[in-house]
Amino acid sequence: MFNSLYGNITAKTPNQIFLDTGGIEWDISVAEKSSGAFPPAGESARVFVWLYHREDAVRLFGFVTEEERSLFLELQKVEGIGPKAALKILSGISAGDLIDALKNADISRLEKISGIGRKTAQKMLLALQNTLVTSDSRSSCSGGVPAWNDVVVALVNMGYDRRQCEMVVGNLSSGLNPDMSRTEQEEQLFRQAVLELSK
Repeated sequence: MFNSLYGNITAKTPNQIFLDTGGIEWDISVAEKSSGAFPPAGESARVFVWLYHREDAVRLFGFVTEEERSLFLELQKVEGIGPKAALKILSGISAGDLIDALKNADISRLEKISGIGRKTAQKMLLALQNTLVTSDSRSSCSGGVPAWNDVVVALVNMGYDRRQCEMVVGNLSSGLNPDMSRTEQEEQLFRQAVLELSK
């Protein structure tokens, strides 16, 4: 089965990217939160994918990282959440913020996601809290790059060398403000890394 596709982005919308892989153009559904991490039209990119196939529908979902895809698949383990709903959730909250909300049992934060009511938020908490928080803790405890892989991937997609990106991100991550949200930390880290790599 497909793991990823590599090709040239021919067009982009907040929820879709079109990828040309040598004569075949793929229509790939992506989360709105992740769309901006892909390069603009005309540039090449690697897209991790998951194929949804039923008798009446075939749809390809795309992700910036393998971790984002894993979270998408974990969300579908919650009763009442299918592929479309999982993608909508990831469009309304970043992976880091979602894990933080689960870690803190923050039902009100989960309810702010479009289409998520209290019952679904409670189901998400019960089904995913231990799984996602444990996974995130392992990544964070290792320090440096693993916890900021999304930032590294975004930089690599801009054309920077992966090893150099990992080194710069690892160095800069130690200076982040712990009081900032995960999304704010990622945005700041990305901006600082671009400046450092451009020198």
